[in-house]
Amino acid sequence: MENQQRHILVINPNSNESVTAGMARELRGFHFPEGPEIECVSLHEGPFGIESQADVEAVTLPLMKMVSERRNVDAFVIACYSDPGLHVCREASEKPVFGIQECGILMAMSRGDRFGVIALQERSIRRHLRYLRQ
Repeated sequence: MENQQRHILVINPNSNESVTAGMARELRGFHFPEGPEIECVSLHEGPFGIESQADVEAVTLPLMKMVSERRNVDAFVIACYSDPGLHVCREASEKPVFGIQECGILMAMSRGDRFGVIALQERSIRRHLRYLRQ
């Protein structure tokens, strides 16, 4: 039986193509001959940036739709620190769905008792703290 190459879909939930291109460029270092294909895409329905709770909520259903329709994917990564739509995307697919905030926090907690979070905007701090308390 022939081994089929795995496929990871990295989703930028905003519509900023330069951010998506930057992700793809940085992830090239993780490509290896027999490893998974890593595809980076933008959510075209998303805002230019995820800067508020309203932005997080606005992309949840389009993200869920994308995840549910991409049956050829072996795993999904929501590449936004707010982890928008993480739980509804997990409900929409039997495949693993990872959020970069959740993964980062769990890794940090496994390595030490203290960690920090850098917010891009001051108004994001409350949203990030709320997420950490859940």
